[in-house]
Amino acid sequence: RNRGIQMSRTGEIERKTKETEVRLRLDLDGGEARIATGVGFLDHMLELLARHGRLGLELEATGDLETGAHHTTEDVGICVGKAIDEALGDRGGIRRYGFTTVPMDEALAECAIDISGRPLTVWDAHLPEVSIAGFDAELTEEFFRAVANNAKLTLHLRVRYGSNAHHEIEAAFKAFARALQEAVSIDPGETGVPSTKGTLSE
Repeated sequence: RNRGIQMSRTGEIERKTKETEVRLRLDLDGGEARIATGVGFLDHMLELLARHGRLGLELEATGDLETGAHHTTEDVGICVGKAIDEALGDRGGIRRYGFTTVPMDEALAECAIDISGRPLTVWDAHLPEVSIAGFDAELTEEFFRAVANNAKLTLHLRVRYGSNAHHEIEAAFKAFARALQEAVSIDPGETGVPSTKGTLSE
């Protein structure tokens, strides 16, 4: 029997820097979402990530928000990525690939993920230079790069079109969540690590 099904797929991360402190627990197989970063829009996006990725996510972050949301956003992304990496273990039994297209009103986002062990982000979005409740739209790319680098994902994320930055960012988070949910899901026909190399964790 696939041992990936038997083990608990959780990651717990604590990160403390001069700028931020983050505590996070993530469960790939679901649970509650309790999120408090001090950045309301980021909380909203992370709640969407948990809901549409079917993740359990408990996250508390404090940071130097007087200088903006940059440090908090990037450090939360680092911790989410590290937690995904830890929760996946040796990657045994997973589907590995995930792809989805998600509309959010006038905006459309596409996401393709390969849980490859090779960190790479291709970000294709032309977001307006706006700030949404203290969250600069450009931080969206920073967040996803931090996640992909630390989870060792190959991530292609594209906002094909849209006119409202809130909708475009929300579409990106939902697309990432759905693609991630597919990629980390257990494949009943996969008895080992889905790679000819025999490893996806390096």
